[in-house]
Amino acid sequence: MNKLNEPLVFKRGLKLKNRVVMAPMTTKMSFYDGVVTQDELNYYRLRSGEVGAVITAAANVQEIGKGWEGELSVASDEMIPSLSRLASTIKQNGTKAILQIFHGGRMTNSKILRGEQPVAPSAVAAEREGAETPRELMEAEIPLLIEDYRKATIRAIKAGFDGVELHGANTYLIQQFFSPHSNRRSDQWGGSVEKRAHFIDLLVDSVTAAVDEYAEKEFIVGYRFSPEEYEEPGIKLSDTMYLVELLANKPLDYLHISLNDYQRVSVSDEFQEKSMLEYVHEKIAGRMPLIGVGDVRTGKQAQEVLDHAEVVAVGRALLIDPHWTKKVLEGKEEAIRTTLPFEDRDELVIQNGVWEFLQGMMPERLV
Repeated sequence: MNKLNEPLVFKRGLKLKNRVVMAPMTTKMSFYDGVVTQDELNYYRLRSGEVGAVITAAANVQEIGKGWEGELSVASDEMIPSLSRLASTIKQNGTKAILQIFHGGRMTNSKILRGEQPVAPSAVAAEREGAETPRELMEAEIPLLIEDYRKATIRAIKAGFDGVELHGANTYLIQQFFSPHSNRRSDQWGGSVEKRAHFIDLLVDSVTAAVDEYAEKEFIVGYRFSPEEYEEPGIKLSDTMYLVELLANKPLDYLHISLNDYQRVSVSDEFQEKSMLEYVHEKIAGRMPLIGVGDVRTGKQAQEVLDHAEVVAVGRALLIDPHWTKKVLEGKEEAIRTTLPFEDRDELVIQNGVWEFLQGMMPERLV
């Protein structure tokens, strides 16, 4: 049985001091151009030092991939000094720093992009109010996009991070290539599940090859994914099983399932006996660690995640109590802060973006 206080060593040699990581959460704290702010550094500093690793908020690999204002950027070499400050801030008391890299695809708008039309695998708008129809990526642009992920990875290495996480979840561009809703292409990049996975296949190979060439041995690469979509047509858990099988045989260091509840059961009739976390963990079959996540608030819940994963990601609980990990590991859960009074926002470096996130996900804990 995996235990919270046990270390974990990834295949490339990086060692986590415990099995708790801070989940990637949107902060909207960066400057307009993606440079890290002092408030952002303070936010991460407060939550580092006790967890095994911090996975940052998403950083865009292209300017046209920017998803919202206040977003981190890793789209140019000019960002390396700023990102270096972030990495060094996180890396205290043995905590590892992992930069999540992404592209918003169709999940942005022309206002955010300063007049540019969003791009996506196909010219299909997302099913959300006010969504703009994106421009379909030309076939010649797709290898360039993969190259920008590779360059972003090299920048993360130069900035001193311990790893990168490919954000293939939450309906952003990588997931858009895999989804039959957002990918209606009829060329080598779309159609069958195999062709819809082609972008991910080449992307992972490109990023891991860059790590082998430019990084020290211990730099890791993870991949985050959402197990299913509710759109029709959309990703089903059976599609995800195909993707997990593909990724589990790649030179990745971990997979990270994106769930809002670690006990969530699939909407598919053929996957009703267990949680999606359990099905995915069984499919990986020990080939690499799985990070489980989903409204973990107590040590008991964290341990339940570790029954079907090797690492547990904690998000909202760490926003409300940055010392959640220490209190759980020392058996002092009665001291954990469980509500966030409005007047405590400054003390906890909870600014507008994080406050909006908490309001949307757990309003009952804001007082």
